[in-house]
Amino acid sequence: MARALWRGTISFGMVTIPVKLFTATESQDVSFRQLHAADNSPIKLVRRCAADGTDLDPDEIVKGYEYARDHYVLVDESDLEKLPIPSKHTIELTGFVASEEIDPVFYEKSYHVEPEELGRKPFTLLVKALEEKKLNAVGKIAIRTKERLCSLRPRNGSLMLETLFYADEIKPPDFEMPEVKISEAEMKVAYALIDLLHEPFDPAKYRDEYRDSLMTIIEAKLAGHEYVAPAEPAALAPAVDLMAALRASVEAAKKRKAESSPSPAPAVETAPPARARKKTPAGVS
Repeated sequence: MARALWRGTISFGMVTIPVKLFTATESQDVSFRQLHAADNSPIKLVRRCAADGTDLDPDEIVKGYEYARDHYVLVDESDLEKLPIPSKHTIELTGFVASEEIDPVFYEKSYHVEPEELGRKPFTLLVKALEEKKLNAVGKIAIRTKERLCSLRPRNGSLMLETLFYADEIKPPDFEMPEVKISEAEMKVAYALIDLLHEPFDPAKYRDEYRDSLMTIIEAKLAGHEYVAPAEPAALAPAVDLMAALRASVEAAKKRKAESSPSPAPAVETAPPARARKKTPAGVS
């Protein structure tokens, strides 16, 4: 059974809801070990003292804040526990916003929220209220050594907690977009292309093709074969004639859609049902 990452309460006015958090995502990347090229022995990452060259065990390492070059203030777990931050144990809901008002650039990480047994009724009340009002709740939560802004949103009858970046953590772009004129005809063809590709989002439809290809190479090497990669499709050159490129894209999208659509089943002709023959009373011709 998964271990809760955080336990505490959601504070909703004067209502408190005991909950626990579980991570909602996990990486499926192919991982590699670092090896010594000479004999393929694994390389160990060593924590070593820069002053005397001693290799250190984890219990010999402490946290330090560098306030000047080579000068540190030591901070331990007891110091972190003394921080007068309510969000270490309580998510106080301080506002309610429409989900579309939160720019996706602010989203950091997702967590499942599960109520403790005593909190199930107020938890369900909060979920239903957010669903009915189509709103997200906003608050703050301290996880490990950082207090994070967070959003709570209803999903499948429960809640998801999304940690958010603060405004000063979002980097503005280092460039400015020049003013570019787009004709009405170009917009019309672009709309047509978008309409052809418009569909409900289905994450199960997409696969990590890089990971699949990488595993194919690894499996070929395990079997003692040399993997021969298929030729990569040629990269498209930047469009010189935008309208021509848009029209070609629309035609290609129409063709793909026609090829992927199931062919209609041929109509089967059936004979009309036979009429029930009326019985003629005996002696009547």
